[in-house]
Amino acid sequence: MRVALKEVKQKTCKNPACGAKFTPMQLGQKVCGWQCGLAIAGELRNQIVARKAIAQRERREIKVRKEKLKSRADHIREAQVVFNQWVRLRDEALPCISCGRHHHGKYDAGHYRTTAACPELRFDPLNVHKQCSPCNTQLSGNIVEYRLELIRRIGQEQVDWIEGPHEAKRYTIEDLKAIKVRYRALIRELKGAA
Repeated sequence: MRVALKEVKQKTCKNPACGAKFTPMQLGQKVCGWQCGLAIAGELRNQIVARKAIAQRERREIKVRKEKLKSRADHIREAQVVFNQWVRLRDEALPCISCGRHHHGKYDAGHYRTTAACPELRFDPLNVHKQCSPCNTQLSGNIVEYRLELIRRIGQEQVDWIEGPHEAKRYTIEDLKAIKVRYRALIRELKGAA
């Protein structure tokens, strides 16, 4: 029995500097020799580096554009998340301010004077303490017990100040960015100390 071998067609070298015709010795061979292969490999590495740089620049530009599109409410939300995280870390060893329990459930940063009733105290550390989620959400803050423990923790004078009248404050976007930066730094300090 006779088997006919397929004749291998000539190819053009993929190295743009060479372009010579050659007969491939291996399946999938794209260049005429090792010099052309090294030249293409160097080009591919440069292309990969260039693609990464372009992608990184595009991501930075997208981040800047997204930042410009954010509303004041978005900045408040982000600042509140960072502030709440700091409160939970600050009070990590303490029990819930309302019920005095340690449990394995979720903890919130519970405001004594709510953000709706007194928005100027939204980011005041004296007004916000670690509170278990059931007390904060299901018992509407469990405010009577919260007040008793708050007096024990910070004193009657401070509680009277919190309950007293406050000058209205409208946080600007720059204020909110500064709050985020400040509390992120405090979070890093607390995590570093731990």
